[in-house]
Amino acid sequence: MLGRNNEEIEQRVEILKSIILFKEVEKSILVKMAKELAPKKIEKDEVLFNKGDHDYALYIVVEGKVKAHVGSHTFATFGSLQYFGEYSLLDSSARSTTVTAVETSKLLRLDQSVFFKFLDTIPSLSRAMLTGLVWRLRDYNILEAELTSKNLEIKKQKEVLELHRKELESLNQTKDKFFAIIAHDLRNPFSTVLSLSELLAKEFDTFEPDKMQLFIEQIYKYSNNTFNLLENLLQWSLLQTGRTVLRAKSGNIAELIHENIELLKGNAIQKKIELKWINPMDCYAFFDRNMITTVIRNLISNAIKFTPENGRIIVEVTADPEKYKVSVQDNGVGISDTDIAKLFRIDSNPSTIGTSQEQGTGLGLILCRDFVEKNGGKIAVESEVGKGSRFYFTVPRFES
Repeated sequence: MLGRNNEEIEQRVEILKSIILFKEVEKSILVKMAKELAPKKIEKDEVLFNKGDHDYALYIVVEGKVKAHVGSHTFATFGSLQYFGEYSLLDSSARSTTVTAVETSKLLRLDQSVFFKFLDTIPSLSRAMLTGLVWRLRDYNILEAELTSKNLEIKKQKEVLELHRKELESLNQTKDKFFAIIAHDLRNPFSTVLSLSELLAKEFDTFEPDKMQLFIEQIYKYSNNTFNLLENLLQWSLLQTGRTVLRAKSGNIAELIHENIELLKGNAIQKKIELKWINPMDCYAFFDRNMITTVIRNLISNAIKFTPENGRIIVEVTADPEKYKVSVQDNGVGISDTDIAKLFRIDSNPSTIGTSQEQGTGLGLILCRDFVEKNGGKIAVESEVGKGSRFYFTVPRFES
C-alpha cells in the first residue's frame, strides 16, 4: 500500500514540475504539495465550476477531458496531465469561464488556502515561483515575437492575394473586352462587306459605274478598318499572354513617322484632311520598332477618324535631354473630361463614332498605353470638345 502511495506521490510531483510556476521549486517541497492535492471526479457534462464562481484552486487533469467555455463557445480543452486555473492560486478574482467535463474525468485540486500555508512556512517557495514566473514571461515574449512574425507573414500573404485578385479582375475585364470585340466589332463590318460583295456579285450588270465605285469604296473602307482591328487584336492578345518580347534598340523615330504618314495619307486625302509633320528632324531614341510603329499608326488613324473634312492634323516631335515627345494634334470633335478619365482603361474604355461614321473599339489606345509603358515612356491626352485633341507619348533617348 505504501509503495503504491509513494508511486502516486512521485507521479503527482512530476505533474507539478510540468507547471511553469513550480519549475524551479525543490522536490522536497513538491512532495509536500503533492500530498495535499485533493482528488476529484466529475461525470460527463458535469460542471466543475461556473463563470463568476469564487473557486480558488489549481486543477490538474489525471484522466479524461474538460473544456473551458462560455455558453456554447469553447475557449480551450484540457486532457490528461494538463492543468488550468493556476492564477487562482494567487488571485482571488471570480472565474472567467465555466469548466465542464467533456467525458468522465479524474482531477487533482490544489486549494488556494493550502497553497498560502506553504508560502507562509516555506520562504524559498516564493523565490522559486518568482523564477518560474520569469520563465513564463520569457516564454510569452518568445510567443509574442513568433505571433508578430506570423502576423507579418499573414499580412504579406494578404497583399499577395489582393494582387492576385486584381490580376484576375483585370484578366476577366480583358476576356470580356476580347469577346465583345469578336461578337460585335468584328462581326458587324464582316456582315457589311459580305452584304455589299454579295449584292455586287448578283446584280453587277444592273449597277451604274458610279454606284459600283461607291460599293467598292465601302467594301475597301470596312475591310481596311477590320484589318486594322485584327492587327491591334493580334498585338494585344500577344501582349496579354506574355508572348510579346521587348526588343528595344537605338533607332530613328523620324523613319517611323514618315512611314506611317505615307501609309495613312490616302485616308486623310479621302476626307480632305491636311496631314502635316512640322519641323521634321532625325531623332534617335531607344525603343522597340514594332511597338512604337503601332502607337504612331493608331494615334494618326484616330486623328483622321475624329477630324471632319477639310480639317488639319499636325505631327510634331520635341526633345529634351532624356526623351523625345511625339504628339499628334487634330482640330476634330474633341473629348469630354468624363471620357478622358476613361481612356486607356479596359474596364470602361469609351468608343466613339468617327466624323464619317467610322467605328472603333477603344482597343487601339489601350494597346498604345501598354506599348509605350513597356518601352519606358508615358502617354497622355489634352482635349476640348469641339476644338480637337492632342495625344502625345514619350520614348527614352538612351537605354535605361
